[in-house]
Amino acid sequence: MNTDRKLAREAVRLMEMRQPFARATVVRAVGSVPGKVGASMIVRADGSAIGTVGGAALEERVKELAAQAMREHRGDLYHFDLAKWRTGGLPSLCGGSVDIAVEFVPASPNLLLWGGGHVAHALSQLLPGLEFDHSVADDRPDWVGGDRFPHADRREVASPGELWDRFDPASFTHLYLLGYDAMKDLEVLSVSLDRFPNYIGLISSASKRAHMFATLRERGYNASTIARIHAPVGVPIGAQSPAEIAVSIVAEVIQSTHPPARRTPERHRATVKEHVGPHTA
Repeated sequence: MNTDRKLAREAVRLMEMRQPFARATVVRAVGSVPGKVGASMIVRADGSAIGTVGGAALEERVKELAAQAMREHRGDLYHFDLAKWRTGGLPSLCGGSVDIAVEFVPASPNLLLWGGGHVAHALSQLLPGLEFDHSVADDRPDWVGGDRFPHADRREVASPGELWDRFDPASFTHLYLLGYDAMKDLEVLSVSLDRFPNYIGLISSASKRAHMFATLRERGYNASTIARIHAPVGVPIGAQSPAEIAVSIVAEVIQSTHPPARRTPERHRATVKEHVGPHTA
């Protein structure tokens, strides 16, 4: 029970810190196995882990699969034979077998909106219903007030250069530049490409985007760095009004947290992946 509480506390901590992780759980056990049904382990993004699904070679292989789940943003169900004398078995003498579910838990979305204009206002009205956190920054005090953004975690009056001195870059999953001034958007991009590691979205016309990207190249940013900027933003639904653009952005955030469903042949839907040991074909 103590281990269960530790795992639950760690899961909550990682979610509050908006850190993705993988959770592995023994869901079926047959015969002699070290990890019984319900045994669980959390694997963090840096590869460290808490809890156990049985130790030894089994646990090391599950850690690898957890890392794979975080790379691919999807988990799966795996079968392991803990008998080295069986084809595909892990190097174990236990003799039983286990099925382990590896679940990817994405970082909970937390959006920073630069510019408190009409799109930001429409977006802030949609996010609470999805339990997506958000904060708003603008250099115009009248555009970031509590009456305009009552659900925002934080509302800061800040210049572009002050943005990441006021906010912790690691606490946000998405930065959307919804500003009213192209030159100020450009300054936000300049400081964010160096300091913000996650998704960057920019509302812009084709000409504005071309001009801003050219200026960034002149400032020394290479093509791969500039390619981190998503412009236009949102799922392409033909959005035109601020409310429609907000819907397309929300759809994009949802899409980023849920990978596309895999198409599985009908005859295989009731099966689990058979894990083969590291020295078998």
